[in-house]
Amino acid sequence: MSALRVNVILFGIGNVGSTLINQVIESQQFFLETRNIDLRFPIITNSTLAFFEKEGVKNKWEANFAQSAIPFRIEDIIEYVQEQQLENLIAVDATASSDIIKNYIPLLQNGFNIVAANKKANTLHTDFYKELRRNLKKFDKTFLYETNVGAGLPVVQTINDLYFSGEEITKIRGVFSGSLSYIFNRFSNEDIPFSTILAEAEKIGLTEPDSREDLSGNDVGRKLLILAREIGQNFEFADINIASLLLPNLNENHSKADYSVNKQLFDKPFQIAKITQADNHVLRYVGELNVATKQLEVKLISVPKSSALGQLKGADNLIEIYTKSYGEIPIVIQGAGAGRQVTARGVLTDILKVAEQLKIKEAVWL
Repeated sequence: MSALRVNVILFGIGNVGSTLINQVIESQQFFLETRNIDLRFPIITNSTLAFFEKEGVKNKWEANFAQSAIPFRIEDIIEYVQEQQLENLIAVDATASSDIIKNYIPLLQNGFNIVAANKKANTLHTDFYKELRRNLKKFDKTFLYETNVGAGLPVVQTINDLYFSGEEITKIRGVFSGSLSYIFNRFSNEDIPFSTILAEAEKIGLTEPDSREDLSGNDVGRKLLILAREIGQNFEFADINIASLLLPNLNENHSKADYSVNKQLFDKPFQIAKITQADNHVLRYVGELNVATKQLEVKLISVPKSSALGQLKGADNLIEIYTKSYGEIPIVIQGAGAGRQVTARGVLTDILKVAEQLKIKEAVWL
């Protein structure tokens, strides 16, 4: 039986997108031999340009993109795949763009499945969230986004499996940010000012280009909202009570230059928080959903060093899932929650899941 050719249209060739292409090129033979799946990239794009290569990009794709990419609109991409009669389509959103999300529904209507590292579609107003899912059902398409929470960790999948098995999830709590995990893990164990650790996290690329994005708590809030919606809770982003780590005199309203030179203002309040907590306790920045009280919170808490959260190392994420069956003992998922390699691998896992579904559908049609 000939291999199933799967056509991946990739939006975004930054850190995650470019790593994904290279991972596929490296493992292409392996997927052919073990899964009978032939993954191709007939179109790759950045925010303004697209490179069209019907047979799929080869090893020298960066040079080819630089030479031959042209300006594009989504309509050009839809037209191209129809003209070339490309089937088994997966649109992969490896951007952080708000614009591309507006095209998700037109893409579904034109035969595409979607895999997204981009969190935005799942955190917009519930009207859009529900409309997207109505279209998925109507056009019998798949939308996977495991990397929206915890990069390559199987968080969304685990919560989905529990929810669809009828399990009652009572609480979800955890450290959802790799950058803030790193900062507070070091701050708890070392006698170094908060601002020094923050600067080092920025330097090694753990934070967003403007670390106020991380410290605002909005990213943790988005991840918590995604999980809450996975278990049927109709929350909006505005419903989350976010206790930002930014200071009134050092927040989003100040210029980036101002923020850059005044980071030492963080040192005193965080040092006070550190020395006034109970013995053998450490600070952790967590997101928490309490299903019974319908509360979504993002906040700085103090936990025993001996607890699962208290023992976190490096930039790891840790998510605790409390359920009726498991009682007081949570299911714990822990591991690297950031990084281009693990995120790209998580996206690739989602692509292969869609490819397996396409294989089943093709077998049914035959």
